Amino acid sequence: MKNKNAKTQFTIAVFIALAAFDNIIIGLFPPLFKFIAQDLHVDIAKLGIVSAVNIIVTAISSVYWGYLSGKFKRKRLIIIGTLIWVAAVFLTAISKSYMQLIFFQMVTGIGLGCIASIGFSILTDFIHYEKRGTVLSLWGMAQGLGGITGSLLASLTATSHSWRWPFEIVGIIGFFLIFLYLFVEEPSRGQSDPELRHFIKKGQAYDHFIDAKQIRSILLKKSNVLLFLQAFFMNISTGSLIWIPTLFIFKIQQQGYSVETAMIASGYLYGILQIGGMTSAYFGHLGDKFQKKSYKGRAFFTAIFVFLTMPFYIGMFSIPMDHLILPHDDHAILILVNLIKQIFLNPWIALLFVVAFFASAAQSANTPNWLALITDVNLPEHRGTAFSVANLFNSLGRTIGNLGFGTLLGVITVHYQEPNNYIMTLSFLEVFLIPSALCYLFMAKTNMSDIHIMKETLKIRSNKMEEQHE
Repeated sequence: MKNKNAKTQFTIAVFIALAAFDNIIIGLFPPLFKFIAQDLHVDIAKLGIVSAVNIIVTAISSVYWGYLSGKFKRKRLIIIGTLIWVAAVFLTAISKSYMQLIFFQMVTGIGLGCIASIGFSILTDFIHYEKRGTVLSLWGMAQGLGGITGSLLASLTATSHSWRWPFEIVGIIGFFLIFLYLFVEEPSRGQSDPELRHFIKKGQAYDHFIDAKQIRSILLKKSNVLLFLQAFFMNISTGSLIWIPTLFIFKIQQQGYSVETAMIASGYLYGILQIGGMTSAYFGHLGDKFQKKSYKGRAFFTAIFVFLTMPFYIGMFSIPMDHLILPHDDHAILILVNLIKQIFLNPWIALLFVVAFFASAAQSANTPNWLALITDVNLPEHRGTAFSVANLFNSLGRTIGNLGFGTLLGVITVHYQEPNNYIMTLSFLEVFLIPSALCYLFMAKTNMSDIHIMKETLKIRSNKMEEQHE
């Protein structure tokens, strides 16, 4: 029993770590835009397209990976997917032209698509249904930390090495993950659902698999539709946040520092100011408690915090960095030490830290509860597909937020200079959090019926399978 629990915990840890990688690769690009543009002789604006292409291909491919996860052995599928994206990341590092860069990032996206859909499907079969929000918060935190890690990795290595170096590092780590997959355990489908637990403990298998004819009902389920729309609107706002380091670079340069110092400091600052995201596990736990009381609870609870995210982020964008004191020798460690000191000694940086903490904390309530809801309303064999379709809407929103930022920035820059043009553009895109919060309020009603239907279906199936095996 101890060995089985240890293997289960090891498997969960591996898949939570895996969740970071699509965001690490997305996070690598913004700090490297200037270096890549110079090396490949392209306009810096075109590199936003590369990032957007990776996001959208990852999302589209995840739908197919999600469908396959409902039909075949998931461990084998995720090894194949990881081999694809690891190879493509190494090829990205040796790109000699803009077109090669786009092509290799498209292939990377095809491989990365397996992470979200299959990893999510496996995790939800391990997690006890009453702790879904709590444990899935770790999945969400890994994604958030992935973006921060990518930004920091790019900022710290590109100034002393080539822009290609961060991609090589990520590829090496990804290759190591393939080795770890050999020791992970694939759970029985549906083993976390209480309606099936007794049946599966007897060593019997839940033998329902997804069929292509069922995709229409998954797409039209009321709770799913609202979860798809919520993800779309939410990610228009959060998709634009990858430009925060660029905003910080301009603000730091405004204080008289070189672009190299500003780049290193902005990467650190972006990571430090996302520390509020560590509260995600607590918000997932609270969501679990509210959901125990009522199937409406999680949706109402999350709606409040999604709405609060907007004013906090707008406030964070607007706070100046006056009287910022940093070393001028581009020494990465000294810059980090001085930034931490500034949080305690500089009132503007202290205010920035506090507001950013509340912004990232409020945002962190969304992911674990959204993941738990899409698990609660869908059958075990449908969860990978439902999540991957939702992830497509997620990525469409993120892509629109990313590309929309560039378009809107171009319009605003005609009238305003840096950093005010960045502040106004980022603030405008936060408005999409309002319809995102409203989706949760509408969803509260549909959750009741969809969860009851799902549970009743599993009970009926469990009883039939029991009768067949007697």
